[in-house]
Amino acid sequence: MKIADLYTLYIQHGFVDTDTRNIRENTLFFALKGANFNGNKFAEQALKKGAKFAIIDEIAFKTSDKTILVEDVLKTLQDLASYHRKKLGIPIIAITGSNGKTTTKELINTVLSSKYNTIATRGNLNNHIGVPLTLLSMTNQTEIGIVEMGANHPKEIAFLTEITTPDFGYITNFGSAHLEGFGSLEGVVKAKSELYDFLIKNNKNVFVNPKDAIQIEKTKNANTVLFEKSIGFITANPCVKLSFESLEIQSNLIGDYNFSNISAAITIGHYFKISKEKIKEAIEKYTSSNNRSQVIETQNNSIILDAYNANPTSMKVALESFNNLKEKQKIVILGDMFELGNYSKTAHQAIVDLTLSFNFDKAFFVGENFNHTEIRCQIKYEKKYQKIISFEVLKEYLQKNPIKESTILIKGSRGMALERIVKYC
Repeated sequence: MKIADLYTLYIQHGFVDTDTRNIRENTLFFALKGANFNGNKFAEQALKKGAKFAIIDEIAFKTSDKTILVEDVLKTLQDLASYHRKKLGIPIIAITGSNGKTTTKELINTVLSSKYNTIATRGNLNNHIGVPLTLLSMTNQTEIGIVEMGANHPKEIAFLTEITTPDFGYITNFGSAHLEGFGSLEGVVKAKSELYDFLIKNNKNVFVNPKDAIQIEKTKNANTVLFEKSIGFITANPCVKLSFESLEIQSNLIGDYNFSNISAAITIGHYFKISKEKIKEAIEKYTSSNNRSQVIETQNNSIILDAYNANPTSMKVALESFNNLKEKQKIVILGDMFELGNYSKTAHQAIVDLTLSFNFDKAFFVGENFNHTEIRCQIKYEKKYQKIISFEVLKEYLQKNPIKESTILIKGSRGMALERIVKYC
């Protein structure tokens, strides 16, 4: 079936689903494949649950006129999304970066939705499947689209921009994330800058943080929109307070590293002619979720939970920000960082050394990677700093040695799932 014909079916029914556990009535079911599953096997189940058509790529599962056979389901999904994006003709903002892209995307969406009908990437569905699904969730009622793009290998951002064809772009930063796939920090810069390459080539617009030297260098041939000059940092203790055009804005985001994320949202909101009062209201009502920069008060302690993900750059800025807090008893619980390849040992050791330099009241380094580091400190401080091999061992320790009246930073990669430890703090 040609994409134009499939698009007619999509427009008639308006929904696309890929998971039979969440099938909507009259949807188009795309039978995607993965390393451990074959969506073709669920095509019949999807139809029984209410899907209008099932798009498959194995002839053995073509059981009726309701099963549409294509050469490759994933490519068909991507082609359909690209076709739909061109039909929409709305401004789309693309966001990528090593750290903070999901928070920034949500802030931008919060600000822009105060005036426009917006659709933004749900959660972090920012890959070769999530981006097409985001585009296909947009309708003729959508006025602005906001698409987050993630990558852990070169050429992925370039591929996603070809599907999305954004009109605007913003790269949050360039940090030491996914080094296993990118090879080096230089590889990260080159890969993330694939968004700049598309925008420059197509004479589109780039939002730029003038304090980021790499952003300035990489966009010298671009149509740039610099952060608003009237944005000023006030404090972050623990939540960021800033000023914009004589207004004070008190955010609910912890850590001074979130200042640039908020600044991006303010700049983009101002560019799209949203009043400073509405921008202030939007920023102040936004509350982070999904284990990102959350402040949680337990019966015994105040928790700063930033356990959605971690890499050397985000870990460093989180520790620096935590060190600047004016709290009496500060404790850190740090989990392993993943996808660092050959950089893993040195990166984990650097984080241990940095943590010790801040002289927190206590620090726990959790996971196999941290277990291979050295705690280089005076013997009298040994009990303050501990390597713990796993979550279960940490849980057992905290049950026997409860922490009280402290402010605790919890940060680690998603695979560590350190948010589980909150109930024991």
